[in-house]
Amino acid sequence: MNTQLKDIRDTADIKLLIDSFYAKATTDAEIGYIFTEVAKVDFVHHLPVMYGFWSFLLLGTPGAYQGNPIQKHLDLHQKHPLKAAHFDRWVALFSASVDALFSGPTAENAKFRAFSIAETWKYKFDTLF
Repeated sequence: MNTQLKDIRDTADIKLLIDSFYAKATTDAEIGYIFTEVAKVDFVHHLPVMYGFWSFLLLGTPGAYQGNPIQKHLDLHQKHPLKAAHFDRWVALFSASVDALFSGPTAENAKFRAFSIAETWKYKFDTLF
C-alpha cells in the first residue's frame, strides 16, 4: 500500500478512478474490443452510471445508482460470450487503476468489491449461462 497516495473520499475521487479505469480498459488488447466494438458503449451515458454505482458501493451515497448490472451484462453476453478471462482482466485493470491513484481502506475496499464482482460473475457467465 502506497502511503503517499490519499484514499478514495468523495465523488471526485470516484470519477477520477472510473475515468482512469475506462481509459485503460477501452484500449486494452484483451478486453478493449468488448467495450468499443461489441457493446459500443455510449460513454456519455455510461460513465455517470458507473460513477453512481461505485459511489454507492464505496461511499454509501444514497440513490447514486439505480439499475440492474447483471441484466446489462447478460444482454452483452448474448452478443459475445463473457468468459472468466475477461473478468480476470477487468479486475486486474480496475485494481491497477486503484493502486495508481489511491491508498487506504476505501481503496482496498474498491479492489475487494471489484474482485468479488468478477469472481461471482465469471462463474455465472463462464459456467451457468
